[in-house]
Amino acid sequence: MTTTTLPRAATTDVTAASAVLDVVVPVYNEERDLGPCVRRLHAHLSATFPYPFRITVADNASTDGTLAVATTLASELAGVEVLHLTEKGRGRALRAAWDASDAPVLAYMDVDLSTDLNAVLPLVAPLLSGHSDVSIGTRLARGSRVVRGAKRQFISRSYNILLRGTLQVGFSDAQCGFKAIRKDVAEQLLPLVEDTGWFFDTELLVLAQRAGLRIHEVPVDWIDDPDSRVDIVATALADLRGIARLARGLVDGSLPLQSLRSRFGREPLAAAGVPASMPSQLLRFAGVGVLSTVAYLLLFALLRPAAGAQAANFAALLITAVGNTALNRRLTFAVRGTAHAGRHQAQGLLLFALGLALTSGSLVALDAAAPVHPHLLEVAVLVLANLAATVLRFVLMRVWVFRKA
Repeated sequence: MTTTTLPRAATTDVTAASAVLDVVVPVYNEERDLGPCVRRLHAHLSATFPYPFRITVADNASTDGTLAVATTLASELAGVEVLHLTEKGRGRALRAAWDASDAPVLAYMDVDLSTDLNAVLPLVAPLLSGHSDVSIGTRLARGSRVVRGAKRQFISRSYNILLRGTLQVGFSDAQCGFKAIRKDVAEQLLPLVEDTGWFFDTELLVLAQRAGLRIHEVPVDWIDDPDSRVDIVATALADLRGIARLARGLVDGSLPLQSLRSRFGREPLAAAGVPASMPSQLLRFAGVGVLSTVAYLLLFALLRPAAGAQAANFAALLITAVGNTALNRRLTFAVRGTAHAGRHQAQGLLLFALGLALTSGSLVALDAAAPVHPHLLEVAVLVLANLAATVLRFVLMRVWVFRKA
């Protein structure tokens, strides 16, 4: 990929070289809409924005007259620049423009200007003040006013529900083409964003949230562009692939989230006397525990008729103990690689022995107290014994098995 920055007009009252805000307009074959869009945006910023600004038209490999229109605008309007890319991709265009910019606040908006421009100052003000790190327009918050077809409304809401269900996002609208970010934050996040298309926004926001950054939301007035040429099916498939890729990265730990949090000074706050990592470890440990308990009960139920209660308990607990140690090693305590894996499994088997003593002892106590008892009571006693063993296992894993993790 190559990029070319074309000359800008001589500046007057708008000092593009020292711009506080750089608004990028990514375009592909928009020769008809580009001129009215940039002129309207330039007039609005000139009249209402109290700081120097720049408008960067990021042309990503247009094949019509878009580049010529952009060049004309740059020659006529102070503070307008053109960045030409030889490859397509909205995300690629935004990355190139933001990487090249020296403005402390970076923004972008779609060329159709579906979002009311009166939201520009509320969008960037929290970034200028340092209160927030990323700012997004939202069409799905209370206070937003949206004119939109039922089909697109359904797709947008479904997509954001999917994000909340799969990636546990906290922001309400990932797709609104109206966002801003601080330059120092972008410098840290952009190298981690892999997507070069429409999923770029979502990926950036997920990384920002997971890094503990503050995401400010601005309810917007938004009117749908009926001439939108976005391929909904292709975009939806690309988004699903992006969600799956991000989910894998979050599970396998390949995303350096802890490093990002440290760089931004956004490590989790700890309650008095509670280590910072313990709440999240407890949640992951509980998830692994639920899976292990279900697997244990299924195995016990399958083996009990043929092997008897004690043998079934031993086999089920041994099998699930190995899996439990492996999952907790990777997911709960974030230990990667094979170093000390054998030692960890050996220590896990000692924890298994403790769990076996608790559960087997509970069965012995039950038989002594009630020699004839229903299987349901037997299962209930084992569940309670396993809960006690689980608490003991977490404490020992944290302070002994994985104490250096």
